[in-house]
Amino acid sequence: MSFQPPEQFNIADYFLDARIREGRGDRTAVITDRGSYTYRDIQRLANRFGNVLAASVQPEQRVIISLPDGPEFVAALFGCLKIGAVVVMVNPHLKTEEIEYLCHYTRAVTAVVHRDTAAPFRQARKRSRYLKHLLVAGEGELESLLQAASDELENFPSHRDDPAIWLFSGGTTGRPKAVIQTHTSFANTTECYAKKVMGYTENDVTLSVPKLFFGYATGSNLFFPFSAGGACVLFPERSTAEVLFDKIARFRPSILINVPTMVNQMVNHPDAARQDLSCLRLATSAGEALPVELYHRWKQTFGVELLDGLGTAEMWHIFISNRPGRVKPGTLGEVVPGFEIKVCDEEGREVPAGEVGALWVRGNSRAIGYWQQMDQTRRVFRGEWYVTGDMVRRDTDGYVTYCGRADDLLKVAGKWVAPQEVEGCLLEHPSVREAAVVGGTDRDGLTKPYAFVVARGSGPELAAELKRLVRERLGSHKQPQEVFFVEALPRTHLGKVNRKELQKLVGT
Repeated sequence: MSFQPPEQFNIADYFLDARIREGRGDRTAVITDRGSYTYRDIQRLANRFGNVLAASVQPEQRVIISLPDGPEFVAALFGCLKIGAVVVMVNPHLKTEEIEYLCHYTRAVTAVVHRDTAAPFRQARKRSRYLKHLLVAGEGELESLLQAASDELENFPSHRDDPAIWLFSGGTTGRPKAVIQTHTSFANTTECYAKKVMGYTENDVTLSVPKLFFGYATGSNLFFPFSAGGACVLFPERSTAEVLFDKIARFRPSILINVPTMVNQMVNHPDAARQDLSCLRLATSAGEALPVELYHRWKQTFGVELLDGLGTAEMWHIFISNRPGRVKPGTLGEVVPGFEIKVCDEEGREVPAGEVGALWVRGNSRAIGYWQQMDQTRRVFRGEWYVTGDMVRRDTDGYVTYCGRADDLLKVAGKWVAPQEVEGCLLEHPSVREAAVVGGTDRDGLTKPYAFVVARGSGPELAAELKRLVRERLGSHKQPQEVFFVEALPRTHLGKVNRKELQKLVGT
């Protein structure tokens, strides 16, 4: 069953203040290179942030948080929620024009930023009709305001259906669109997924590859451990295999929040076999499809269970997931309790088990809609259901296999081709590090798959080997028309492969 909180409900209380009432105030909540912070430390800092923000922010107004991962990010987020304002989490490393767009689009009145990335926000503030206040961490003024502020704060009596956080959908073209998520959504997925599937406890310590501004990490590396009285490891530097191995060795987390790109980098690292990951009881993967070959390489290298799953900003987080102890490699797993899915054809009719169709999902984590995009909202939010745009198939045991985005699926020689299936096959070759497959047209105007490969080596002989591998394993219609060797695959701001950019290169 989905979780239904009381009408008056604020997730700052649900995730943070409730731990103090439970007597967990002295438990470690946040772990960093510069020291650890208890739940009471975080609550006091969050209350100070809330009191500082309240000088310039009214309930329901938007506040941009653009900070590196650390206690200040956590406290600013909860402080914003505590006064009834709406959090807009932003990648600190966006370009000036992207920040200017987001300031205009969100109409945020205040932004909390770090001194190292404050310059673009100062430029945006000059041109914005809405952004009136900048709170810059690391320059002294914000720290003085926080020091002078009270560490007591009465939470705003938010309604469970009030907007809490705006998330941005991970499209590969055009401007990002804001998904308006409520207080209920964040608590519902915590109760249904974090507690019933992942089994978070107060003994868990989490470590994440994605940063906190990404909804996947906001949940798995902040909200979920906080809901159970556990702890999260936060670090500001960019995630690399070396950094992750170092943090795992130092802090011995029990849960690693991962993505396929980093899974690939970690198993390919020269020192992978010498790493001790025995502290991990499990790792998760999301954000893009996890090839079955990569799952097996991870398991063989580190001996740690890897749970693939699917979530969206529109449903906030994971709603299909493999379970500890019953993983079916190559699948997304089973539907999370409290959610319901159906696999449909173009007319919205359910298709039989084993057939590919469009994924529909419903549950109490469904967003209100997209900000200033009512046409798009009507198109994908249909009553209780959200139509994700993902193509999947569900087997008779209830396991769901990802087949690609509806826009990415290829019709070759009258048959559907899922790019992820071809990519997984290419990854079986020992020389291939990464692979992405997109559709293009050949000289006769027919749709064909084209492969972009990051490999050890290149040239006609390797290209021929890879084509032959796909042809023999999957069939001739799935064989890439061409294999392009590249140094790196282009990626979106969320770290996903930017297939639209690759499609531009086909035939050039």
